Amino acid sequence: MNTLLNVNNLSKNYRRSNGLFSSSVQSAYTDINFSLEAGKTLSIIGESGSGKSTLVQTIAGLRSQSSGEIYLHGTALSDFSLQHRCKSIRMLFHAPSDSLNPKATIGRILSAPLKLNSNLTAIERDQQIKETLSLVGLLPDYLAFYPNMLSSVQQHQVALARAMILDPDIIIADEILAGLDISLRFKLVNLLLTIQEKKGVSYIVVAHNMSLVRHISDHIIVMHNGVIVENDTTENVYSSPKSDKTKHLLQSHQPDYRK
Repeated sequence: MNTLLNVNNLSKNYRRSNGLFSSSVQSAYTDINFSLEAGKTLSIIGESGSGKSTLVQTIAGLRSQSSGEIYLHGTALSDFSLQHRCKSIRMLFHAPSDSLNPKATIGRILSAPLKLNSNLTAIERDQQIKETLSLVGLLPDYLAFYPNMLSSVQQHQVALARAMILDPDIIIADEILAGLDISLRFKLVNLLLTIQEKKGVSYIVVAHNMSLVRHISDHIIVMHNGVIVENDTTENVYSSPKSDKTKHLLQSHQPDYRK
């Protein structure tokens, strides 16, 4: 087993206002522990408000934890430079139309991470961009396009190209399949699996669609009220779920499920 990521005793608290002069401490997630192997996919599922999105945003560096530590290749992420962390862990957001600069061409969007986080020459950057665009199934012609000229799935492909442009260890995908019809969902999932096979990248996926979760995942974590209630292989979660919350999720999304 080649462990890539270790999350140890991670907790996130925040202060919530209860009025003009009072506040209380709330917990987004508590004592989170799990690991991710190189080249594998971990899915995190749970009801809305379970803490899963806040957790993955912490791993991506968009939020800070209150306690605990995250290790990549055995080194604490808190010891990484911002540039190193940005290259190692990339994030895909729910709506690519919101994260892609509408005033920038696709070429400029893909060039920006390379200019900020690499020492490649202009010629090397151009080659890297074209290779990455090909990896996600788009032609070089799209480099001159703007995001609003693309379909929804093409915008997802560009967002995926931007995530892959720095050859990261991990890509975090937070509800990227929501809003797409079923055929486009499976097209995007199959693209992710093809890229994983070619590049060996690991994924952390937050999703609700249980059929797609089963299709893409090697391991599943189920969260409820900020804690992990199930952490097992995909096969075990579907064949022998231990938590009542897991059983409820399976029954809600798969009417024929009777375990």
